[in-house]
Amino acid sequence: MNLVEQGDAFAAFWQERHLCTLATVRPDGPPHVVPVGATLDLATATARVITSGSSYKARLVGASGALVALCQVDGRRWSTLEGRAVLRTEPEQVAEAERRYAARYKPPRPNPSRVVLEIQVTRVLGNV
Repeated sequence: MNLVEQGDAFAAFWQERHLCTLATVRPDGPPHVVPVGATLDLATATARVITSGSSYKARLVGASGALVALCQVDGRRWSTLEGRAVLRTEPEQVAEAERRYAARYKPPRPNPSRVVLEIQVTRVLGNV
């Protein structure tokens, strides 16, 4: 998917400081929705969420990955990214995600058990 084709307003919206929600699915079926900070790499259609490796969202994604939805809203503007999340633990991947997070929000607090949920975006919904 080429997210650059979504246009300048879409790109700007995903660079502005907004909290997001991440929706995963529990093993028994109901959604698990939590607030997160997220970043989006338009060129690779990759969204990233940093979290603790022991978090429920990280456990739901697990080693095999999971379908997720990542959403942000600001008044009438909103955008949802759908795709498959994978859990990344490699130090260079965590450092890259932390760098991107710091650029959009602020430097994250130290967390030696930090992991990254990398989402390969396959569908975009919204009104931006």
